Amino acid sequence: MSDLQPVVEAVAEVTPEVAEAVTRLLPQLSSSAPVLAGEDLAAVVDSPATTLLVARLAPEKPIVGMATIVVFRIPTGVRAWLEDVVVDRTAERQGVGGALTRAAVAWATAAGARSVDLTSRPSREAANRLYQREEFVRRETNVWRYTLGS
Repeated sequence: MSDLQPVVEAVAEVTPEVAEAVTRLLPQLSSSAPVLAGEDLAAVVDSPATTLLVARLAPEKPIVGMATIVVFRIPTGVRAWLEDVVVDRTAERQGVGGALTRAAVAWATAAGARSVDLTSRPSREAANRLYQREEFVRRETNVWRYTLGS
C-alpha cells in the first residue's frame, strides 16, 4: 500500500467518466447486477436520499471504487445504509475500500444518522474483514426479502 490516501468525492452529476466507472465496477460487485446507465444512474445521483461516492488513487486519476450511502428519516430516527461498495480489482489493497467506508460514515454522521448498517455475503471475505477493521459490528438479526414482480 502506498503512503498516499485515496481521494473520495460525492458525485454531483453523471459525467461520461462516472457512467463508465459504474458500468465497469458493478459487474465486479455482482454478476447479476443490471447495467445502470442514463436515467437510472441520474436518478441515483439526483435522489436526496442517496449519495454516490467515488474513489481515485490520487486526484486526476481514474475512478477505481464506488459506494452508495443512503440516509433516510423514519419515525425512530435518521438511519443510514451503506450499499454497493466495490473496488476495482486493479486497485485492491490500496486503501480504497476503507476510504470509501470512512467517507460514507462521515456523510451519514453529518446527516444526523446514529448508525450505519450494511449487509455483506459471507463469501465476500475481504469485504467482511474491511468492515471489521472499520469497526462495524456484526448484528444478530435476520435479513428478510420479499421479491416483487417477476
